[in-house]
Amino acid sequence: MKALLLAIGLGLITVLQAQDPPASGEDTMAMSGKWYLKAMITDRETSWKKPELVTPMTLTVLEGGNLKAETTLLINGQCKEVELILEKTSEPNKYMAYGGKRVVYIEPTEVKDHYILYCEGEIQGEQARMAKLVGRDRESNEEALENFREFLRAKGFNQEIFSPKQSDTCPPGTDQEPEA
Repeated sequence: MKALLLAIGLGLITVLQAQDPPASGEDTMAMSGKWYLKAMITDRETSWKKPELVTPMTLTVLEGGNLKAETTLLINGQCKEVELILEKTSEPNKYMAYGGKRVVYIEPTEVKDHYILYCEGEIQGEQARMAKLVGRDRESNEEALENFREFLRAKGFNQEIFSPKQSDTCPPGTDQEPEA
């Protein structure tokens, strides 16, 4: 009888553990490090300027599971340093940014070391959506890009995908200014 109770108890624990989502701390730690922007899209082209060039994005895990994202964008001949804090929520892979004005989802793709960053909320005073495909290396990956296209179709995007030029640093002779 004790063996039967032990087997049932262990089976129940196994089932309950299988129903729990993966530990978000492990997922968050997997996101830490350098990421290359492979493709991006937004549904608000009117006021949003496409970057001419981007540096790799660095994600740093902060206390409490929040993330700090840092990158530099070259827009209209000026380099803009961008630093953003993504505040962890109770939902896995969901973060808040800009004081709750934007919701950011970090979704894994079927391709190793590739994620989709999906953002919705206020961007430059307008309601907008944006999605970015990021990967651990700067090489193009057709399978990851196809996963990104499928994600975009499911979200109802019909705009053209943009792939910015990559550089490790901002080009010499451009003014560098931090973005607020």
